[in-house]
Amino acid sequence: MFKNVSYKTQRKFIIALFLAIPLTLLFVFTYLPAINMISYSFTNWKGYGAKTFIGFENYINIFSDPEVFSVLKNSLYYFVGGLIQLGLAFVFAVIINSKIKGKDFFKSLFFFPYLINGVAISLMFLFFFQPNGTLDTVLNMLGLDSIIRQWLGDAQYVNFSLAFTSIWRFFGYNFIIFLGALQSISDEVLEAADLDGAGDWHKIRYIYIPSVKRIIQLNLILNISGAISVFEIPYIMTGGSNGSSTFVIETIKTAFTYNKVGKASAMAVVVMIIVAAVALIQNIFFKEEKEYAK
Repeated sequence: MFKNVSYKTQRKFIIALFLAIPLTLLFVFTYLPAINMISYSFTNWKGYGAKTFIGFENYINIFSDPEVFSVLKNSLYYFVGGLIQLGLAFVFAVIINSKIKGKDFFKSLFFFPYLINGVAISLMFLFFFQPNGTLDTVLNMLGLDSIIRQWLGDAQYVNFSLAFTSIWRFFGYNFIIFLGALQSISDEVLEAADLDGAGDWHKIRYIYIPSVKRIIQLNLILNISGAISVFEIPYIMTGGSNGSSTFVIETIKTAFTYNKVGKASAMAVVVMIIVAAVALIQNIFFKEEKEYAK
C-alpha cells in the first residue's frame, strides 16, 4: 500500500490516523454539545417539543434580572478558599519534601480525601456540620459550646462551611502536584544553596516558588473557573438554600425545575464566556511577564 509513497507522506498519514479517533470523540462529546447549547440559547425551548427562535431575548432577560447574577457573589467564598487551599498545599508540600520520617504515610494521608467521591464527601460533611453533629460534639467536649452555630442553616455561616468542605476535598490534589514539582528540583541546586548559606526562607523564595510558578498559574485559572462553576458540594449539602446557591445551581433549576432550557443554555454560555475571558486575561498577563523576564 505504501510502496510508492514517501516516508514523509506515510508519517503524516499515520499521525492523522492516530489523531482521528481522539479528535472524533472530542468533537462528538465536547464541541458538538457546546454548539448545540449555544444554538439552544437563542430559542424558547422547554427541553421537549418545538423550539422557537427568539434571538437574544434570553440574554437580555439574564442581564436585566439582578437575582441571576446575585448568586455569583457566593463564588468569592470558594475563590478565597481556593487561594487558602493553594497556600496550605504548598506549605505542606515543602514540609513533606524536607527530611522527615513517614513521608509516604503523610502523602497518602493528605491525598486520600481527593480519591473519595464528591457525593460521599458532601454527605460526610453534611453530618459533620448538622446540629449536634460531629463538629458540635467536638466543640462541646472542648468547652467551646458558646461558638456553636447553625453552620448550614444560617446564611451568615453556610458559605464558609461549604468553602471549608471544598478546601478539604481538593487539598490533596494540589499537595501532590506541588510535591511532585518540588521533588524534581535537582539536589545539586539545594546543596549549592546550603553551601552559600541560604536559609529555609531563601530556598522557598528563590528556589521552591520559581519551580512551582507555572503550577500556581494553572491552579489560579482552575480556581477561578471552579469557583464560578461550583455545583456539587452546595447542591448536595444545602440544595442552594439559606443563601448558598450558585450560578450553576440556578442554571440547573432554570432548566429542570422551570423547564426553561433555552434560558438555562444562555446562562451556561455566559459562564463559559466568563471563564474563557478570565483564562485569556491570565494567559496574556503571564505571557507579558515571561517576555519581560527575557
